[in-house]
Amino acid sequence: MITRRDFLKVTGVAAAAAALTACGGSSSTASSGTASSAAASTAAKLDKIKVAVPNDTTNEARALTLLEKNGFFKLKADAGLTATAKDIEENPLNVTVDEVEAAQVPNVLQDEDYAVINSNYAISAGLDPINDALAMEDGTSAYVNVLVCKEGNEEEPKIKALVAALQSQQVKDFMEENYKGAVVSVVENPTDGYDSSIDYDALNGETVSCAATPAPHCEVLEICKDILAAKGITLDIQEFDDYIQPNNVVEDGQIDTNYFQHQPYLDDFNAEHGTHLVTVAGIHVEPMGIYGGKQDSLAPIEG
Repeated sequence: MITRRDFLKVTGVAAAAAALTACGGSSSTASSGTASSAAASTAAKLDKIKVAVPNDTTNEARALTLLEKNGFFKLKADAGLTATAKDIEENPLNVTVDEVEAAQVPNVLQDEDYAVINSNYAISAGLDPINDALAMEDGTSAYVNVLVCKEGNEEEPKIKALVAALQSQQVKDFMEENYKGAVVSVVENPTDGYDSSIDYDALNGETVSCAATPAPHCEVLEICKDILAAKGITLDIQEFDDYIQPNNVVEDGQIDTNYFQHQPYLDDFNAEHGTHLVTVAGIHVEPMGIYGGKQDSLAPIEG
């Protein structure tokens, strides 16, 4: 049986991307602005170019910005963090944008010319962001993935203990060794995994729960589980495959924390749903990438 990853490689998704360093090197992108007439001529042979992007507000704007930087089209100057396909101002390549739920974008890749995929979903689908993406954001992206709790719980010792574990050298090393630039730690001064202000003896026997999506979040939390277990603290990792429930269960008090989203998404979620969720720590960035489906390179865009 051929795996999804093998299938995608056969169909051309495995075109090599430029190396992305853990400190946030530049992506292999085309020049910003309207694509050249030569590219338009190439694209005309395709009739149109279809691109799938996440359909949630912040991730769609982020994806469209990455596409713009690679010459797919030009957005309105004031489109900002809420840009949608309606904000495309110049489209000489006749690009059609298909808005798809973020977790499902890898599943429609084979039916699209290109797709913009969050690294966590790319990894879950068997894609290697560094080797399979045709272009990526660099590691300096403002979309930092954060640990979140309900407002008022920020100083709970068990939550602070989880923060310390996530900001450890062990976690940073795990990200570098396992994701090689697809997941980039933003922790500047990693610790040994422990917070000297916490009375760990008092936490012995306690449980801290965290809602998370599978990769890389649950994988990273497994490292934290061992760090906390050494102090007698149980980390209860609750896995979710969507972007809604992890926030709802923290708001409702069913789960102490969550770790799956970036700050702009959290801000948008609170505004839309009236929730009271706050960031307690920034942990990592997952550079978003452009992947090839029916196309195996950006040649139809670049000309």
